[in-house]
Amino acid sequence: MIALAVLAVAAGVLLLVGGAEALVRGASRLAAAVGISPVVVGLTVVAFGTSAPELAVSVRAALAGSGEVAIGNAVGSNIFNVLAILGVSALFGGLVVHQRLVRLDVPLVVAVTGVVWWLARDQSLGVGDGIVLLAGIVAYTAVSYLVGRDEPETVGAEYDEAFGQSPTVARRTWPAAVGLVLVGLAVLVGGAQLLVVGATDLARALGVSDLIIGLTVVAVGTSLPELATSVVAARKGERDIAVGNVVGSNLFNLLAVLGAAALAGGGIDVPAAVIATDLPVALLVALVALPALAIGLTLQPWEGALLIAGYLGYVAYLVVGATGGGAGRMALFAGLGLLAVVLVIAGVLLDRRRR
Repeated sequence: MIALAVLAVAAGVLLLVGGAEALVRGASRLAAAVGISPVVVGLTVVAFGTSAPELAVSVRAALAGSGEVAIGNAVGSNIFNVLAILGVSALFGGLVVHQRLVRLDVPLVVAVTGVVWWLARDQSLGVGDGIVLLAGIVAYTAVSYLVGRDEPETVGAEYDEAFGQSPTVARRTWPAAVGLVLVGLAVLVGGAQLLVVGATDLARALGVSDLIIGLTVVAVGTSLPELATSVVAARKGERDIAVGNVVGSNLFNLLAVLGAAALAGGGIDVPAAVIATDLPVALLVALVALPALAIGLTLQPWEGALLIAGYLGYVAYLVVGATGGGAGRMALFAGLGLLAVVLVIAGVLLDRRRR
């Protein structure tokens, strides 16, 4: 039973990663064909495309009545994105952001996380809440398009190198791009089905809740495209892209993934544990790392290691709690709070040294 569940989860993750890759490539080419700038492609098409697995899994889970997997996947992915993906990306020479739009989006991640927490205070996200969240992602995309066109030449060059394509080539390849999008969507649907079924069976076999599996196994599995995209960008020195991918993906998870899941499931229940622990953790980790990037400070490699340690601490809290160990919630918050203090002090000292 466990072996089959693990096999289904692994196969689902592989299909999700492959489907997301095909979707991103096809959508990027289509965007280039209609004249959308590489900056906007990177901030919207790529960031949202790498979050397509979260969307597919959460909607499928909501339709199947597994609201815990749907909410756990979205919230867990955001925690993983900030602590693990930014942490790993920072190991490759550090991270610093010069892009105006990302710096504007960083406070937005914090604000939207707070809004989702407030909407879920009654232990549910209803259809009306889903409509509000989806309206938010539409507005965000429109603003990204307008603001992204005015980015400085240096930022535009970075995105052009990563996502640029000549108009002639784009027009010539648009039929293949449509095919890639369709194939990517089909593979994503199949992968989501396998992952949800496998994760649910695994939770039952191990005697843990669907929520814990959603926050860990499913969340990490669906975040692999973001991890790959950000690490590759960081290794190439394209640090705006590495951070922009995480910021855009987090907003997509909160607004589009949770909004679509709420609509698809006719509303989804939010476990009390998510309101008491996981949403506050998501808000806290956004306050830990993202503000430093918003004001143009660097995340050094050693700070990236601290972020990774913070994620391991969060997972340890979930595991100990699931096995009846009763690890204290306050200890988790205190640890993340200490991490925030260390990063803020380091950022202030570095800023003074620069001056």
